[in-house]
Amino acid sequence: MERELVLNIDNGQYISTGCSGEEKENVKFSNVDLENKTILITGTAGFIGANLVLQLLKRVESITVIGLDNMNDYYDVTIKEYRLQQIEAIAAARKKSTWTFIKGNIADKTMVDQVFQQYKPDIVVNLAAQAGVRYSITNPDAYIESNLIGFYNILEACRHSYDHGASGVQHLVYASSSSVYGSNKKIPYSTEDKVDHPVSLYAATKKSNELMAHAYAKLYNIPSTGLRFFTVYGPAGRPDMAYFGFTNKLCKGETIEVFNYGNCKRDFTYIDDIVEGVKRVMQCAPEKRIGEDGLPIPPYALYNIGNNHPENLLDFVDILQQELILAGVLPAAYNFEAHKKLVPMQPGDVPVTYADTAALEKDFGFKPSTSLRDGLRRFAQWYKEFYQS
Repeated sequence: MERELVLNIDNGQYISTGCSGEEKENVKFSNVDLENKTILITGTAGFIGANLVLQLLKRVESITVIGLDNMNDYYDVTIKEYRLQQIEAIAAARKKSTWTFIKGNIADKTMVDQVFQQYKPDIVVNLAAQAGVRYSITNPDAYIESNLIGFYNILEACRHSYDHGASGVQHLVYASSSSVYGSNKKIPYSTEDKVDHPVSLYAATKKSNELMAHAYAKLYNIPSTGLRFFTVYGPAGRPDMAYFGFTNKLCKGETIEVFNYGNCKRDFTYIDDIVEGVKRVMQCAPEKRIGEDGLPIPPYALYNIGNNHPENLLDFVDILQQELILAGVLPAAYNFEAHKKLVPMQPGDVPVTYADTAALEKDFGFKPSTSLRDGLRRFAQWYKEFYQS
């Protein structure tokens, strides 16, 4: 079976095809073995990055992981430090694997080039980015620096990893976002949908990443896969996400604002499902092939990773409240209704996110399945232990 993603220049749509190779454990089709490989993961102090590193160290017998993060203060740095401590604890127990953390900014081209030259990564997972829709309205410079300049530096380093006949990067995997779908009316969102009308700068930078990666795949034959993540949540997540921010406010007795009067729907995806999806995709690089014109067919792919089950925001808030009470974060008699306010939609937000995950399921035999209640229960238990124990 083959699966590849090419860009139809006439209509701007992505046409999905895939990866081929022999079967590996936990991967339906694989052509990249993680054993004894050097993996560079940017954004390793971030939510997805830290959890990916943990899983790689736990489940791959012999692996070298290089972590890169600038440790900025977009949100509470103590949570980033906590994640790194979890990694250090696991890494210390792994006899055949190594973990190296580098504090640096991917917008620093000299530093990025030095990391590639010194460690010569086989696989690169770029998760470093300035996240958040609303923050992009008030702090656009951060998005240009990290999401555009930073990603360009990663692409250039991947390009030059092949210099002088070197084997170079076998697979570049990078984070995109469900935000690229903007206010598309068609649901569920498919990677074949046209996404030319972003409603936030954040979404525009993520769409730009996909286009840049496609160009580099075409020009320099770099196997690249973009992943459109859908509303990731879980323990030690990002405090700027709704579930975390709501919890902080409720614990302080403050009022939470539920946007679009509670009529938003989100495809909430639990962190373990996201990481499992990333790990499988890492092992399936789009194949390098030559077209009839004698030029490379871009070894490029794009997938949604979402729960394929959007939840109404009011239902989400109700489940969160129940689980916070069950975990002892909030008292049993907490007057939830007195701390809830329904407000209009905010600029840059969209009313619904809903992932079509058929391609992910077909190519990797995997579909995110953690229920919202189970995921929020684990978050509430972590929150109790981290903040209130």
